[in-house]
Amino acid sequence: MATGKALDRFYSVIPAGGVGSRLWPLSRAGAPKFLHQISGTGESLLRDTWQRLAPLSGEERIMVVTGRAHEAAVCEQLPELEAHNLVLEDEQRESSAAIGLAAAILVRREPDVIIGSFHADHVVRGVAAFGQAVRQAVAVADAGYIVTIGIPPREPATGYGYIRATESLDFDGVATVLRADSFTEKPDVDTAVQYLHSGDYLWNAGMFVARADVLLEQLRRSEPELVAGLEELAAAWDTDARTDAVARIWPALTKVAIDYSVAEPAAEEGKLAVVPGHFAWYDVGDFSTIAKLGSNGRRSQLVTMGDAESVHAEDSSGLVMNQTGRVIAVIGLRDVVVVDTDDALLVTTTENAQRVKGVVDALKNSGRSDVL
Repeated sequence: MATGKALDRFYSVIPAGGVGSRLWPLSRAGAPKFLHQISGTGESLLRDTWQRLAPLSGEERIMVVTGRAHEAAVCEQLPELEAHNLVLEDEQRESSAAIGLAAAILVRREPDVIIGSFHADHVVRGVAAFGQAVRQAVAVADAGYIVTIGIPPREPATGYGYIRATESLDFDGVATVLRADSFTEKPDVDTAVQYLHSGDYLWNAGMFVARADVLLEQLRRSEPELVAGLEELAAAWDTDARTDAVARIWPALTKVAIDYSVAEPAAEEGKLAVVPGHFAWYDVGDFSTIAKLGSNGRRSQLVTMGDAESVHAEDSSGLVMNQTGRVIAVIGLRDVVVVDTDDALLVTTTENAQRVKGVVDALKNSGRSDVL
């Protein structure tokens, strides 16, 4: 387990970005999915994330990286967030820039800081087990590893990436630590079944814990120009020069996901450790996942959200999200998805939920930015 000393140096980072185009028309550019109450807790995904991290790092040691357009909404949902821990992006430059900038800022403030990055749009059920996994990851990170928390797969999911990890590492007080062998992108069904049965693979939950200096050094080896820009930004961040530095440097930063710039190279070098997380985890990437969350996996159930009293259903399953109060009747439909908003209506099935992004792309191409 993480010693008190190591945990005292722990800082949580919440990247809160992305439009969530597979959740259109619920998720929009001005109101992305992490601001919505879709987990069943009565809180937004962002607020849920904050509440499970606060007991680990303390509220004063949580940094949120988000778009400038979402500043007001984020501050409203997180009144405890300290002003110097809100990092605003003028435009998205992918996760390497967002997490790397947080690391570069924090390491200047606190040279021996350990950071953990946790997405704002994930759902975790089993907060005590989540906390245990993070504490274990902090202990391993303190020894110089980059650590990810992998989720033992419950089913042959094709919507998640996988981590192959077979070699055990020995750490005092940590039950299970594995060395990551490789990362695999979203597989087809047959491959996912093989991964599940082999026992050698974990879902890649995108949770990373590392000493900030170690993470930046790993990033520097693959993206030296990106790190040079991030460190120049960090040097100006807590000064009056921030605005000019952001305007000059941020738009030119390389767009690359941290999986490619840090995790995969670290795995190839034997420097990526995996702590299995024995808790229920969901990446809320499409409406099929929301339906699964709301029904606790019972596919025969119709999940209703929003104005449920105006939804009349018979012999149907899937998901209905009613944001307008209009009467919605669903009869004899299996695995249906209906999302009704003031200016757009989506009708599809859970099987085709991943294809919603194509609608968003088509609307962009047709100039219909008014509904995006």
